[in-house]
Formats: sequence, structure tokens, C-alpha cells
Amino acid sequence: MSDTASAAPDRIGARIRGFRALRDYSLSELGRRAHVSPSLLSRIENGERALSESVLAAVARALAVNVSILRGQPYIQTLQKEQLDALLTPISTAFDDWDLPPDDAPPPRSLDALEDEVRRLRDLRVKAQFTEIAGFLPGLVSELALATQLHAVPGRDRERAYAAQAEVSRTAAIVAYRIGYMDLARLALSRMAVSAPQSGDPRQVAIERYERAQIAADSSRPDRGVSLMRHSLRELDDDGTRATRAVRGTLQLRAATLSARGGDESGAADWMGQAAELADATGETRDYALAFGPLNVHLHEIAAAGDQNNYDEALAVAADVRLPDDYPPTRAAHFWIDKARAQTWTAQNDEALASLNAARAASPQLTRYHHSVHETVATLLRARQRASNGLRDYALWCGV
Repeated sequence: MSDTASAAPDRIGARIRGFRALRDYSLSELGRRAHVSPSLLSRIENGERALSESVLAAVARALAVNVSILRGQPYIQTLQKEQLDALLTPISTAFDDWDLPPDDAPPPRSLDALEDEVRRLRDLRVKAQFTEIAGFLPGLVSELALATQLHAVPGRDRERAYAAQAEVSRTAAIVAYRIGYMDLARLALSRMAVSAPQSGDPRQVAIERYERAQIAADSSRPDRGVSLMRHSLRELDDDGTRATRAVRGTLQLRAATLSARGGDESGAADWMGQAAELADATGETRDYALAFGPLNVHLHEIAAAGDQNNYDEALAVAADVRLPDDYPPTRAAHFWIDKARAQTWTAQNDEALASLNAARAASPQLTRYHHSVHETVATLLRARQRASNGLRDYALWCGV
């Protein structure tokens, strides 16, 4: 890697330029299709201007590509280094064959044992231990497929088997999404969509839609994700329990984030206000590994402000954030990643690198594969004629 500003030429601006050339669009034509000024597009392509999520979605739609494609995901070389790429095919195969278990398969373990495994998997997911998760997911997917067939008679045991299957499918979808394998994420969520209604838990149905809404944003249609959240909130009645309210608040936060990415600032503010009101009532929660509460509302405020290029606002909110020692590592990493982005685009380069290192300490694998980290590191490289040893080492670590 070179020490100059050309150290990471294959950044999002360069990919937009490449797809624009492939479509034979001038800057003016792409601007017309995306409703973005040609001058702004030029600055984005040259790395001189941050790309807001709403503009990214509009450009992706105009170029007829997914958002993840413009981001350059998945990061194949990094996946190969960690040998994660070799672990993904067995997961996909297990989901493909989940209703056709081998004839010679041994009987599944007890539901108690399987639920223990699912809890262990959830703990690994909260820590973003992708390699360890991917290693034993295929076997657990297959075993739970057998368990749902074994417990076919309606009743509590059947619901337990399907609840476990839904949670394992959710874990696979989250891991696949975070490392950029969107097709596998969609496949896993389609399996969760089958299992969740059979679990007897309406919150599981809402959570499947919550995860699916994130995939909608990758298809450059955050508005569809917002509609999905609105529909889910209508279906998930507020029964007064803390767990249900935490799920409802989480749906509102996702609607706020997706509204911001779609350029609907007033809608984002409305959703965020509803979530904040609910968070004051629930306090901090950890139900369904969602970590909903006042703190998470603030973290979403930071992310939404950054998505709209309101970096001073993001940093103003971040200044008052204090993360508890036991806060979920993935949520902590997201905070530091969003803070680093805002610091980078307000010329606080040393502080941004410190925040990136804090994200790495909190959750190494999530940080390594996060698209915003790659863009932030590339921007820091462009900002300096010669990169510091710390920045150069960080860029090599995350594959920029």
C-alpha cells in the first residue's frame, strides 16, 4: 500500500465512476436520474465530499445496483485471510437442505440442550465472533431442522423448536449481512420468516421483519424498510410488557434510521421521538439481544446525524455518551465507528483514528468488515500526504 492519498483508489467514489462509465452516463445524466447535482457527484467521485446514505441510495437506484456493490462488499481478501469464506458454503447448503435431512442423521439433542446452544450462539453474536459462529452453524441448522420435524404435534415443545430455529436463522442472517454476503443473509431470513410464526412468539415475527428491513436498505429502497416497520408495529400489539415495548422501540429506531437514509429528516425525527419516549418508560433492556433503551436511542441519533452528513450534531450527541463496561460489544463498536466517521469529516484525524482503535478493541471482527470503517480509513489516507504508522497498520489490518 502506498503512503499517498491514492492508497485506496477502489473506494466508493471510484466505484460510482466505474459504474457510471459502464452505463455510459455523464455526470449530468446520473445527476438527473438520482436527483443529485453533478457538482456534488463530481466531488464524491473524487473523494472530496462525504456521501450521505440518502445520496448513496439514490445513486445506487440510478445505477441499478445494490448499495453493497457500491461499497465493495464483501471484502473477499479479508475473508480469505480469516478463512471465513470457506465456512459460508456449508451454512448455505444447510439452509438449502433444511427440510430434507439425511436419512442416516442421528436424532437431535433434547430441546433443553438445543436451547443452550442457541443461547451460546447469541452470546457469540453479540461479541461478533463470526469465525466461531460460522464453524458450528451448519450442524446446528441441520439439527434444528430435525427437531422441528420430531416435534410436529402442536404444543409448547413444537413452539420451542421453531423459536430456536428462528433464532439460529437470525444469527446466520446477521453474520452474513455484516460480512457482506447479502444473498446468504436473504436466504437465512427467508428461513426465519417460516419459523418465527410457528414459535408462538409474535415478537419473533416482528424481529424477522426488523432484520429484513435492513436488507431492504441494501436494495437502495429504505422506504420499503420503513413501510415494513410501520406494518410490524401495527401487528405487534403493545401488551404492556417490557420485552414487547423494547421490540417496538427497536422497530421505531430502525424506521428512524431508514427514514434518515431515505432523506426524510422529519420522518426520522418523528420515529426517533417515539422511540425516545418508549425508552424512557422501559429503561435499559437486553431482550432478544436488542439492547434497547435511552442509550441506544442516543447511539441511533449519532448514526442518523452522520448518515445525513450532520457531523457536528453527531459529535455533540456523542460527547455526552458514556458506555457501560458491560454494554454489548457490537453496539459499543458501532458507537465508535460512527464517532470516527464524524471526526474524520470534521478534520479531527487523530481523534478519528483513536475512535477506530476503540471500535477494534470492542469488537474486532465487526469493525474489520464494517463498510463505514473502510470508507473512513480511506478518507483518512487521502487527507494525509504520508500516513502515520498507526493509520497504515490499521489500513492493512482491515484490508483497505
